[in-house]
Amino acid sequence: MAGRRARAGRGWDASPPRTGDATTPPRPRRGRRGRAEEPDTEATPAPPRDEAEVAREICLRQLAVRPRTRAELAAALAKRGISEEVADQVLDRYDEVGIVDDAAFARAWVSSRHTGRGLARRALANELRQRGVDGEVAGEALDEIDEETEAETARALVDRKLRTARGEPDAIFRRLVGMLARKGYPAGVAIRAVKDALAAQSAEAAEFAEHIDADALADAENDLDPASRALD
Repeated sequence: MAGRRARAGRGWDASPPRTGDATTPPRPRRGRRGRAEEPDTEATPAPPRDEAEVAREICLRQLAVRPRTRAELAAALAKRGISEEVADQVLDRYDEVGIVDDAAFARAWVSSRHTGRGLARRALANELRQRGVDGEVAGEALDEIDEETEAETARALVDRKLRTARGEPDAIFRRLVGMLARKGYPAGVAIRAVKDALAAQSAEAAEFAEHIDADALADAENDLDPASRALD
């Protein structure tokens, strides 16, 4: 009795925990072989998603990367198995709210590629056609680049290349004309830009430029050395 009272006086409680005590975790149920039963975690299959909703998500992911034309979005939807009918409905709606605007795309493309890469109208027209822009829409965007602007850009490109150009004037001439041709400049514009730039570079280059017949060379553009077109 003295030992039992001593233990009680020291604050011990030897009584077993009561059922439902908050400090006692519940015991897992056990199966027939004594193993704890796993909770049922199998998810209910999700219902099939609406095709239009999927199409919209595809379009928005495409547009998050960069602006797209209607034709580019239509191709992306077809690749993912979206029916043509649903694709047309989604893209028509995007046209209405201005999310897809081929005219705005064409204007931005022309401005960016002409300023950043120095591409001429012919090259820009080809790029817009590859992206499915209607010819009339592309033409309106390309009208923002007139002949004077195109000639000025060609000359600026040549001047920049001449700073590091090495070799005889005739070789430099052919390389630079080839560079402008690859960027879509007409032969006459390219030849005149290079001739004028050479004339202003040095006495030797100016003497060479004096003997260049720009009109005759423009007519004979296809006879230029093909190797020069492989250089930029």
